[in-house]
Amino acid sequence: MSYKKLSLLAALSATAFSGWAQQTDNNTMVVTANRFQQPVNTVLAPIDVVTREDIDRWQPKSLNDVMRRLPGVDIGQNGGRGQMSSLFIRGTNSNHVLVLVDGVRLASTSVTGSIDFSQIPVSLVQRIEFIRGPRSAVYGSEAIGGVINIITQKESDGGKLQAGVGSKRTQTYDGSVRQHLGENTAVTLAGAFDETQGYNVYPSSTVPADADNDGFRSKSLWGSVEHRFNDDLAGFFRSYGYNNTTDYDRIYSDSDSDVRQLYSKSFDSGLRFQHERWSSQLVGSYQTYKDYNFNSTNGNYSTGYSLAEITQRSVLWGNAIQVGSGTISGGADWRREEKKPGTGSETYSRENTGLYLSAQQRYFDQLTLEGAVRTDDSTQYDRHNTWQTSAGWEFVPDYRVTLSYGTAFLAPSFGQLYGGWWANSNLKPEESSQWEAGLEGTTGPLFWRLAAYRNEIKNLIDSDENFKYFNTDKATIKGIEWTGTVSTGIFSHSVVLEYLDPRKDANNEVLARRAKQKAKYQLDWTMYDFDVNIAYQYNGKRFDNATSSYNPEQRRLPSYSTVDLAVSYPVTSHLTVRGRIANLFDKEYETAYGYQTAGREYYLNGSYTF
Repeated sequence: MSYKKLSLLAALSATAFSGWAQQTDNNTMVVTANRFQQPVNTVLAPIDVVTREDIDRWQPKSLNDVMRRLPGVDIGQNGGRGQMSSLFIRGTNSNHVLVLVDGVRLASTSVTGSIDFSQIPVSLVQRIEFIRGPRSAVYGSEAIGGVINIITQKESDGGKLQAGVGSKRTQTYDGSVRQHLGENTAVTLAGAFDETQGYNVYPSSTVPADADNDGFRSKSLWGSVEHRFNDDLAGFFRSYGYNNTTDYDRIYSDSDSDVRQLYSKSFDSGLRFQHERWSSQLVGSYQTYKDYNFNSTNGNYSTGYSLAEITQRSVLWGNAIQVGSGTISGGADWRREEKKPGTGSETYSRENTGLYLSAQQRYFDQLTLEGAVRTDDSTQYDRHNTWQTSAGWEFVPDYRVTLSYGTAFLAPSFGQLYGGWWANSNLKPEESSQWEAGLEGTTGPLFWRLAAYRNEIKNLIDSDENFKYFNTDKATIKGIEWTGTVSTGIFSHSVVLEYLDPRKDANNEVLARRAKQKAKYQLDWTMYDFDVNIAYQYNGKRFDNATSSYNPEQRRLPSYSTVDLAVSYPVTSHLTVRGRIANLFDKEYETAYGYQTAGREYYLNGSYTF
């Protein structure tokens, strides 16, 4: 594929890659690390990519099921499908990850500003791209632990219909089609329905009526139009949305909420110009979210229901020019956020304008240098500057050492500043600085990467014994990770080994819900047309909570291991049947204290492509 014929989506989205994918195709063009297109083998940061083919092979039922397989990821989930979840990258907080959908920053309705991955329909996902480490010098606030980009755009013409059933009365239906209307115009439509009866996620609830199943229902719709005006100019319009309903348990009293309804709508449009060595893109986006929590007995508009309503408008403009043996990129982005924290509450808004400049150059075919600087000017916290730099040296063929340093920051969320009695309007942005050293190489059939990092986060936002937010002094996170992929005959193996030490400096307390040791292993093979995937995960001991006057000691959660088995078989060239057993050995464990996990589950589905 030539540089000029790269799709518009590739330029607008942050494509990612890792050692898991590096040996597949080093000519793949990616734009995550520096916001310009570059060959994947020149990326200095640790990055992972999950394709739609991977998703079909693994057969996950949620985005959490996908993310938990990747390096550096811990997930704490308060129950099953659709329940509130937290994703921690390399020991950082759940709001320390920047989440993009097709390259556009995703708004959050939570108090802390974190993204609830359990609410994002996995049926919409065509590709997931994930970079670990600080990236505020490129993207601004939130990118302390990493960046996740969820790609929804189909890249080739054709259609797909899929239906499935499973444990706990699960049923799924989804379909998509992409078709060219003439030589230069393509239209894509997709939709999905997903429902499960669920199970009793909090069996120790003091409300007897909540000894029931907690189900989840999701409806989603997606559409786009792409048009190429000439060889240099292309454009698109895209819209998607999803409506989710989640049942959960009333923990303390009959008056508590026990239903969540989330309504999401997004509209994106953009232009991209490409001529010889220069490319430019302009993207506009509008997002709106309504997040209701209410008591099912009284209804969603009764006294006591709560509503978080978010709207976000953004404009992105980026430019890149090839210079020498590298690229220089620069641009600006503007974002306006508005939030109505609850019924009858005051509406708050803020605007942020960011300017960035990044560059990468390669010298003597062995040394790669890159750097980025950015300034963010906010109506809420004034100006904030970040920067990062990296170097990679291929000291012998197929072996490379990397060294990087980057600063990042996180702006306090609306909920932390103005959300209620727990809020603190004097909160300062969190600031981080991270060192990372890596060594990677290809040794025979094995590709491997070893990385060590140290991340210091100042002004960490915490809550006191009265649950009021405040800035603590500092937290220090140290970690080591090793990833490797190797093929032995018909078998493909992927391994992740991790050690993590995340602590608050003030009292040397370990940050909650982050395992100290993790191991992940995937085995894939195809025999007689049967495609088999086995995934093993080990999560070490971790603490469930931070200490307070109510909880003077940290509660330890035991370690656990799980095994998932997925098998697919192509009945014809168009029809494929798939089956999956999640938690094969029916392991009982908790990722959040008191919240039960699903146990062993069975799923069966069939897909027809045309």
